[in-house]
Amino acid sequence: MKKILLLIIATIVVFASCNDYETYGDQKEKERNAINKFIADSSITVISEDVFNQNGYKTDLTRNEFVKLDKSGVYMQIVRQGCGTKLQNGETANLICRCKEYNIMKDTLAVETDVFYAAACPDIMRVSCTSGTFTASFTKAIAYNMYYCYGSAAVPAGWLVPLTYINVGVPQNDDDEIAKVRLIVPHSQGHTMATQNVTPYYYELTLQREA
Repeated sequence: MKKILLLIIATIVVFASCNDYETYGDQKEKERNAINKFIADSSITVISEDVFNQNGYKTDLTRNEFVKLDKSGVYMQIVRQGCGTKLQNGETANLICRCKEYNIMKDTLAVETDVFYAAACPDIMRVSCTSGTFTASFTKAIAYNMYYCYGSAAVPAGWLVPLTYINVGVPQNDDDEIAKVRLIVPHSQGHTMATQNVTPYYYELTLQREA
């Protein structure tokens, strides 16, 4: 009788453990739900790439529009187009970037490099464009140290998505604006910790060419 009781208890423990186990599919569903909740809570209007293209690659700020980019799954809002020109094919350049990073799953602000030491020590990433594909690595400052601790100095792929659409020049005149975008980045386009934990992040980024 005692053996039967122990067997029943062991079965219950194993069953409970199986119920607690999350598959990758479960984690992705949680991520989708978190992103959808963030979109709803933020009163975001999602538009398709077709609409975005028809609108001249612009998002309407009055409607809080974000375009969902099909290839990457990134949601993007262009706040300021920026000055100068886009990165050209075959070009490599240093870009100054400042960011706010917000963990959507935990509903917390994770990083704010546009405030801490931004003026004296901005984040720099070295970006190359090859046939319309961008690759980049951080070279110094807060973001470099943060992502290096995450296991890689590579810039998250989601950060590079806007470079197809924005200008990254050096402001020359009073009315020249630094490019600014807002992004919802799924784990597959994020940094190492985002990928490992299947966590989406929201970003506010400014990007400009280093003088």
